[in-house]
Amino acid sequence: MLTGMTPQEDPAADQLPSRRIADAVRELITSGELAPGDKLPSERELARRFGTARNTAREAIRLLTEEALVTPQHGKGVFVREKQRLFRWGNDRYSRKAYRETGLTPFRLEMKRQGKTANIQAVAIDRITPPPDVAERLGVSTDEESVLRRLNEYHADNEPVQLVTTYLRWTDAEGTPLLEPKTGPGGIHGRLEDKGHVLTTGRDEVTARMPTHDEAQFLQAPSGVPVLDVLHTSFDQNGDPFEVTRFVHRADKSGLVYTFNIEN
Repeated sequence: MLTGMTPQEDPAADQLPSRRIADAVRELITSGELAPGDKLPSERELARRFGTARNTAREAIRLLTEEALVTPQHGKGVFVREKQRLFRWGNDRYSRKAYRETGLTPFRLEMKRQGKTANIQAVAIDRITPPPDVAERLGVSTDEESVLRRLNEYHADNEPVQLVTTYLRWTDAEGTPLLEPKTGPGGIHGRLEDKGHVLTTGRDEVTARMPTHDEAQFLQAPSGVPVLDVLHTSFDQNGDPFEVTRFVHRADKSGLVYTFNIEN
């Protein structure tokens, strides 16, 4: 029997009834009395315990679903969400020593560490007119097809992990293996070094936002789960930008770790 799920024990008597129910269930989840995978009482039972209408209990479950604490399963009930495995991405993913000398991309090396198989699918490789934020960072025109776009879907085993869209100047990409799914030894940065761009510094702009419909579908993100949007710009030995990549991760499954020097 679940304890603590009664209106008498809820001090926030002035709250909406649906929020009182949601708060009580949330407390059971955070305290561990309701464990990952446990089934919640039905809407009818929640309504009975709290002396409310069934629609009120349904609204409480909706609130908890938007917080990504529970997952409704059609025909089965509502369950506490399982703890998500965290993928950690650091700024060392651009390091030649840390990754490129292993012969593995950062993603493949991270999957190997976790005992998973990396699967990368090229969705699009095309010449496009760049979005304004990309054009601004690369210093190219928004009035013509001035960039190459490479859109890839990343999976760990069969689990979708991230969407990665890379933008390169068309003048750097034209006539090179960058137009192919497999770019050869050293990957994209290897081919850009062939064009005279050696990665020396980078800038990551990190924001949290709600996913688009297509992003949510691919990432299998439950309602209420945001994404981490990382817009990366690479700079070469001359301080010139030569690559912009957008990484989109599920926020509940991804962490960002940055190590940096302090200028005095």
